[in-house]
Amino acid sequence: MKSFVDYSSNSDFSIHNIPFGVAVFNKEYIGCCTRIGDQIIDLATLYDLGYFEDIEGLDDNVFEAYTINEFIELGKPVTNAVRIKIQTLLQEGSTLSKDQKTIEEAFYDLDKVKMMMPVHIPNYTDFYSSIEHATNVGKMFRDPANALLPNWKHLPVGYHGRASSIVVSGTEINRPKGQTKPADADKPLFGPCKQLDFELEMAFIVNKNTEMGESISTKDAEDAIFGMVVFNDWSARDIQAWEYVPLGPFLAKNFGSSISPWVVTLEALEPFKTTSPAQDPEVLDYLKFEGDKNYDINLEVYIQPENGEQNLICESNYKYMYWNMNQQLAHHTINGCNVEVGDMYASGTISGTDPKSFGSMMELTWRGQNPLSLSNGEERKFIEDNDTVTMKAWAEKDGVRVGFGEVSGKIIPAL
Repeated sequence: MKSFVDYSSNSDFSIHNIPFGVAVFNKEYIGCCTRIGDQIIDLATLYDLGYFEDIEGLDDNVFEAYTINEFIELGKPVTNAVRIKIQTLLQEGSTLSKDQKTIEEAFYDLDKVKMMMPVHIPNYTDFYSSIEHATNVGKMFRDPANALLPNWKHLPVGYHGRASSIVVSGTEINRPKGQTKPADADKPLFGPCKQLDFELEMAFIVNKNTEMGESISTKDAEDAIFGMVVFNDWSARDIQAWEYVPLGPFLAKNFGSSISPWVVTLEALEPFKTTSPAQDPEVLDYLKFEGDKNYDINLEVYIQPENGEQNLICESNYKYMYWNMNQQLAHHTINGCNVEVGDMYASGTISGTDPKSFGSMMELTWRGQNPLSLSNGEERKFIEDNDTVTMKAWAEKDGVRVGFGEVSGKIIPAL
């Protein structure tokens, strides 16, 4: 496929992608959109001008909404048809390519829009599905010879997080405050977190509502997953170390998480499916699956100090995940837990075997023992005030590139 819209060969937003998001256009109105290269396309205007009139099931202009929830709830038969229609319209020689009036009305340069949260997130769950990350954490905090807890290889470990503090890329995050207990202190102290960290994650978004008592099988999971975003699960390590026993993360996690503004569909990622790591011991029947369910998605993390340049500190890949999305959703619902349109499920920190692929500062510096050197001469054990953390994600194969853009967030001092 070749588009009539020019874009660079290394653009994340090729004609093979067609992601979905929400933007403020010209500081005037909000609507759903897609992107090709550096052009943002107002889908509500395309609908009003009749470009989607042949799509069965798209009876109302759902693109006028402030989120994509109403659109994705229409289900894969409709959303896939819309995506394919957009691809067709963007090809050379298409009806749209010759309709200069519509192009002027519906196409916007990147600097003329402001990206918003793409979805309303009713519920959020964070998994813990990278065996390398879980092993690293186990070595640091428990017995190095028995780093994984007994349940880890039998089920996708997860916990329910806070949906209200998930924000879109570009939103500043205040350093959290809370209780910590230094090793040499006899009682806890209160104050700003001193060990602020990022966690490199991806997250998927579901497109349907289920009733209590229903389950989604590994076979049916992909029909219930609309697409994915890049996810930064900000973490206060010193607060977490004191509070997490016996019930797990709380204030160390719920102060903020950041997501990329573009939701990339599973259909766009289909060419980049790859085999999953071998699972041993054999999983229970409800967690078994057929075919390739992991995705070969390249991941990078950068730290940029204030008035400094970006420093590449991590190069990882989503294909390392031990538990895949199908298994995560099947396990999440096997007890009859109902899901809602827009629910978000994060992967957990993504780490590989190479130390450069570790997806958190805690691992990259091994709890601060091996500080990272930045290009301006500074060192980092954890994230400092006014540092900006940026994550990028893209898949590339046989000359086809599909990416997510980036998620970026700046840490500002505690209030």
